[in-house]
Amino acid sequence: MARTSLVRAHLYIRGVVQGVGFRYSMRRMALKLGVNGWVKNLSDGVTVEAVIEGPKDSVEKLIEWAKRGPRYAIVESIKVVWEPPRGENGFRIVF
Repeated sequence: MARTSLVRAHLYIRGVVQGVGFRYSMRRMALKLGVNGWVKNLSDGVTVEAVIEGPKDSVEKLIEWAKRGPRYAIVESIKVVWEPPRGENGFRIVF
């Protein structure tokens, strides 16, 4: 069986995405989907940055989730930059 191709997406999610559990919810969803990478709040107070890496279908599912976010998030925009995979291991919240 052929190995699923790995992809890497660098996300910038803007809106009411800090202080609403976005990072913790994204980590939970990433682990559920088998996606590696990291997520952090940016100092502007309105942006969450994330790098997600894994099988293409799982990465795309996490991007779709990020367009909505957790219950109290209000996602105004999401920028996705595709990059070559770098071999992320695990999924962590960066402070």
